[in-house]
Amino acid sequence: MMDFGIYIIITKPQLPYTTIAEKCVKNGIKMLQLREKDLSDKELVRIGREIKSITKGSETKFVVNDRPDIAVLCDADFLHLGQDDIAMEDARRVVGDMRIGLSTHSIEQAMAALAKNPDYIGFGPIYPTNAKAIPDKPVGTTLLKQVLAIAKIPVVAIGGIFPDNIEEVIDAGARNIAMVRHFMQTNEFDSRVLEINNLLNRVK
Repeated sequence: MMDFGIYIIITKPQLPYTTIAEKCVKNGIKMLQLREKDLSDKELVRIGREIKSITKGSETKFVVNDRPDIAVLCDADFLHLGQDDIAMEDARRVVGDMRIGLSTHSIEQAMAALAKNPDYIGFGPIYPTNAKAIPDKPVGTTLLKQVLAIAKIPVVAIGGIFPDNIEEVIDAGARNIAMVRHFMQTNEFDSRVLEINNLLNRVK
């Protein structure tokens, strides 16, 4: 799997879910994850199917967070699992050969995850963040560099990344970056995608 650049995670968005999906397709975003912890299963399936109906046949791959069952019901392209979620081996019994990404928050977790041969891993939070109810300890760019050096698959840098610090993350070698609040708490989605893409493309 090749590097994919911006990784969009939908969490409490200012714009409608379908609008974000349409904008991701229009802007050639490769990865779009639905990460909503507070919605009912019924709502997750409804929203997931709406998003998939928009991304189907496009460059944009649809990722479902945490839930193998919802991923299957929505015909997602990827399942994403966190450290406290169902084990990857158990998830396989539900999703079959669907592609899977794993979250990691330390060098040890990253090495353990890489040994399981996922399609990509997330690594963070790079900086302090309040995007999660119980935040993990920041890992910083030095550890990010170490993980990038050992990973043979894409690594998504995530956590507390904004335009004022993203260049440090890019300088550390990151080519796949998630910026949750920067993209969710705005109506200026397209211009922000263009801005971050320009920064990422400078180093290609």
